[in-house]
Amino acid sequence: MARDEKLKERWGNLVQKLSDQFAEDDDLDLDGIIYLIGVQELGQIHRRFKKDEKLDLMHIAICRLLEPYGYYEFDYFDDDGWPHYKVKEQLPNLKSGEQTILMKEAIVNYFLISQYIE
Repeated sequence: MARDEKLKERWGNLVQKLSDQFAEDDDLDLDGIIYLIGVQELGQIHRRFKKDEKLDLMHIAICRLLEPYGYYEFDYFDDDGWPHYKVKEQLPNLKSGEQTILMKEAIVNYFLISQYIE
C-alpha cells in the first residue's frame, strides 16, 4: 500500500476511534484532535479551560507533534505544570494542504507510538 493511502486509512481509523470515544454526534476535525492531544500532554484532563488556555493547549500539541521532526524541543514545565518548548528549526513555508498532511502524519505517528492505534 502506498504511503499516502496508508496515512489516509490510518487517519480515517483514528478519527473514527477518537470520535466514538470523545464526540457525541459528529466526527472530530483536525483542530479537535490537536486540542485533545494538548489536554493529554498537559495531563489536566478533568478541568475546564478558558479560551486562551485552549489556544495554549493547541500550541502544546503542535510542539509535541512536531518535536520528532526536529522543529521543537521540550524545554521545561512551568510552576503550573504547563510544558514549554523551544524552536529548534523554523517550519518550512508549506501550502495549506501540505500543512494538513504534515499534521495528520504527525498525529498518526503520535498515536502509533502510544499504541492507541496500529
